[in-house]
Amino acid sequence: MLLAADVGNTNVVFAIFDGTEIRARWRIATDGRRTGDEYAVWLLQLLAVEGIERSAITRIIFSSVVPHADHNLTVLSQKYFGIEPLFAGQGAAAWNFEIDVDQPHTLGSDRALNCIAAHQLVGGDMIVVDFGTATKFEAVDYNGAYKGGIIAPGINLSLDALVGKTAKLPRIAIRAPETTSVIGRNTEDQMLIGVFWGYVAMMEGLIDRMKTEFGRPVKVVATGGLAILFDEKTDIFDVIDADLTIRGLQILADRAGA
Repeated sequence: MLLAADVGNTNVVFAIFDGTEIRARWRIATDGRRTGDEYAVWLLQLLAVEGIERSAITRIIFSSVVPHADHNLTVLSQKYFGIEPLFAGQGAAAWNFEIDVDQPHTLGSDRALNCIAAHQLVGGDMIVVDFGTATKFEAVDYNGAYKGGIIAPGINLSLDALVGKTAKLPRIAIRAPETTSVIGRNTEDQMLIGVFWGYVAMMEGLIDRMKTEFGRPVKVVATGGLAILFDEKTDIFDVIDADLTIRGLQILADRAGA
């Protein structure tokens, strides 16, 4: 079995793959100070709950946008599984696809994994949208080449800024408004309209502009926890796969022969 972990700015997602099937997945808050031993205490208990023996893990691959976590994940892999881990984008797990931008080395590993997975699972010209701490839009051509993209503040980041920089606005939960009206009758509704419908308008506008630049039919692939929420109120997504990033790790590990 393959243990894959994607370290994002907010959460770390661990998944166990049996072939191409996700056997189990877990999420923990990102903390660059968390030691390999702390990861092990948490992870080994969850493996036991799922009835998965530690010895069943024969391959490990990590992706990280938090450099401080890399050493501790390596300790987890070596000390508790006896495995030298792969890191996405390095060595045998190099990207091996064209990154056609001015500074290829600056492409985040999560974004690269989304491109790899979307190209293999969907194919064709596409725009990949990932809802995370930041919302990323990736332009990927039919050859799988990364042509560039957009980085926008995530919706929760935008809400945090709104609430944190004002004295009286309350904290609200992100959800789909109950009506399609964009004229709110109270402060909380007005905030929800501004954040939710404002975000939908931003997404639709940027995707429309990206499609115009492609100049040919494009599929829109979405991932991240909020994709399903937005899909209820817009028809811009052709494919939604909440596990796209972690599936990219499985594809990369298989290509590396790990």
